[in-house]
Amino acid sequence: MSSTILSPPGRGSSAGPGIIPAAPGSRHGQARPRPAGRRRRTSANWLLFALLAGPNIALLLVFTYKPLLQSLYYSTLQWNIGSAIARPVGLRNYTDWFTAPGTGQIIMVTVVFTLATVGGGMVIGLALALLLNSRLKLRGAARTIVVAPYVLSGVAVGLLWLFVFDPNFGITSAVLQGIGLASPDWYNDPGYALAMVIIVYLWKNVGYVALIYLAGLQAIPRDLLEAASLDGAGRIRTLVGITLPLLGPTTFFLSVTTLLSSLQSFDIIQAMTKGGPLEGTTTMMYQIYQQGFVAGTAGYSSAIATILFLVLLAVTLLQLKFVERKVHYS
Repeated sequence: MSSTILSPPGRGSSAGPGIIPAAPGSRHGQARPRPAGRRRRTSANWLLFALLAGPNIALLLVFTYKPLLQSLYYSTLQWNIGSAIARPVGLRNYTDWFTAPGTGQIIMVTVVFTLATVGGGMVIGLALALLLNSRLKLRGAARTIVVAPYVLSGVAVGLLWLFVFDPNFGITSAVLQGIGLASPDWYNDPGYALAMVIIVYLWKNVGYVALIYLAGLQAIPRDLLEAASLDGAGRIRTLVGITLPLLGPTTFFLSVTTLLSSLQSFDIIQAMTKGGPLEGTTTMMYQIYQQGFVAGTAGYSSAIATILFLVLLAVTLLQLKFVERKVHYS
């Protein structure tokens, strides 16, 4: 009910003798003033937000979005690093890349490398997580050993594995010779070189996948697993029917992060093969480095970087739109 104010006799209105209608939701026909304490709390909250989020936002603007916009601008120029002259060429750098003879091979190498490292990493990481989640002797030491390669430098790992794959003196050569097989020419054959880089990448990064999966496994309620065991469900049925569905959010998170990391891989390729032989290990990310810092064609390199960014953005959006629909959050 709206409040009313009685007027003195003889000063009534059309609403009735002696009654003045008050504005709905107000007291005595006047708006309530905003409490000063509430205004101070709001200002304090905004100040706290600025103090906590401000530095992160500033870093993103300076080191992420500004270089991104600059790269997009440079991709429309014919410009070499160190040159004082830059000529606008529109979309010519993009058309040159798509029509270049080696672009098809580079795309194929990128796709094969990404699918092998992401798919293999997810499968091997899940298997390791299941093993490390079981009752093992020295389980803590085993977890440390699995995760340790992930924190190592990619360049150091690549240089170390060069000796492992050496066709004459490496460990792989000795093992293969022990079973009567000849060692492949890892350094000069494009197919074997790509396989070598994939193996090393998996060895280094599978510990990260196993660690995240292990955290997801430990978050599964034990009551569900015990109930499945009482119902007579075996390990495979429990894994397929309970464990994997409950790991859906973890799998989705890993699919996004490992895909982005794989498409941006550089250090291992640089340390082991430098994109060779015959561009057999040159991915789009490594081609950006080659064109920008080896050949010095900054405009062309920026165009490739922009294309790779659009690919990453499109793949991420597709994952968010279609893959996340099948993820069930508890």
